[in-house]
Amino acid sequence: MSFKEEKLTSKEIFNGKIMRLYVDDVLLPDGGVSKREYVRHCGGSAALFIKDGCVALVRQYRYVYGREIYEIPAGKIDAGESPEDAAARELAEETGYCADELEKLAQIYPSPGYTDEVIHIYAVKSAHYVGERHDEGEFLSCEFIPLPKVMEMAESGEISDAKTVCALYKYIASA
Repeated sequence: MSFKEEKLTSKEIFNGKIMRLYVDDVLLPDGGVSKREYVRHCGGSAALFIKDGCVALVRQYRYVYGREIYEIPAGKIDAGESPEDAAARELAEETGYCADELEKLAQIYPSPGYTDEVIHIYAVKSAHYVGERHDEGEFLSCEFIPLPKVMEMAESGEISDAKTVCALYKYIASA
């Protein structure tokens, strides 16, 4: 049996800078009809950078969670930009390091129940310092934290960001 759903109607509810919100009517595999609310997202890229045994983590206030969180450098993919170029750009903006070599670690669907967002995760194989240059309106700090401490933070839930946790465990598994 196929579980495929067929779009019957679609209505755009909101069109923003990084996402669009839709409500669709879909035909279910059993012949029933249901609604699907979802976000179309431009996608994102992230960079796991480990230098001298320390992980580059960005500490940033995240409004929707109401607190500061730790995460690896990441951001949206700009129009016409490749995921790898976006990861390199975000690394430079948020840490001040320019990636010389990146290697794809993973491609994840952070929340497939309501968004088509794909996050591409790269490991930084080598980089050199060029100086930070945050985006306008972006307030964050970059901290280099020893990998064992970062793994403790992930295990305890102090680091809960999905892309960061995924990147860390993929890195550990491939080491």
